[in-house]
Amino acid sequence: MKIGVVTFPGTLDDVDAARAVTHAGAEAVALWHADADLRGVDAVVVPGGFSYGDYLRAGAIARFAPVMGEVVDAARGGMPILGICNGFQVLCEAGLLPGAMLRNAGLHFVCRDQWLRVDNSATAWTTRFDTGAEILVPVKNIDGRYTASQSTVDELEAEGRVVFRYVGRNPNGSLNDIAGITDPTGRIVGLMPHPEHAIDALTGPSDDGLGLFLSVIDSRVTAA
Repeated sequence: MKIGVVTFPGTLDDVDAARAVTHAGAEAVALWHADADLRGVDAVVVPGGFSYGDYLRAGAIARFAPVMGEVVDAARGGMPILGICNGFQVLCEAGLLPGAMLRNAGLHFVCRDQWLRVDNSATAWTTRFDTGAEILVPVKNIDGRYTASQSTVDELEAEGRVVFRYVGRNPNGSLNDIAGITDPTGRIVGLMPHPEHAIDALTGPSDDGLGLFLSVIDSRVTAA
């Protein structure tokens, strides 16, 4: 399986995301922001960082990069897409996921290991987890407070589209402790914490994050 990893100016975590893809057993394919070409990949990861310096709003400029036009088309055609941190913000700006991220409630950059609960294990990126499982991955952001209209939040909750939820102290004030969500198909997932930094116990607090990358590989095998 080939999984593309997008790099924008200001992306910080593309190398880590590619390492996670490789560690899971797939081929990581570098996708450059200025190229309208997905290079034959089967899935895409939009990683974290500060794309285009987070000018205007986090992810607002990256949404218009040539590669994102291809990502949006591929997503609407059924390709699995994962947005991590800034990538989550980009997917929201691109209209692939609802809502937006605001400045953290405490107005400070947060960087720590964070427990999450898996509330939806049926997405393309979460089948390796049991529903209700708790996983430990790092979180690092300053614009990580998930917000949306009340009707959107109600819809996400009613349809089981909250994928990850913060356990314990909410690090950024997100509504309903939301840490990650999915689109109605379960193939597009965005989350603020960083699973690519938790793929083995040597370099992260756990290997819990590896499950996301293994899950999407499983989804490809199942589809085949």
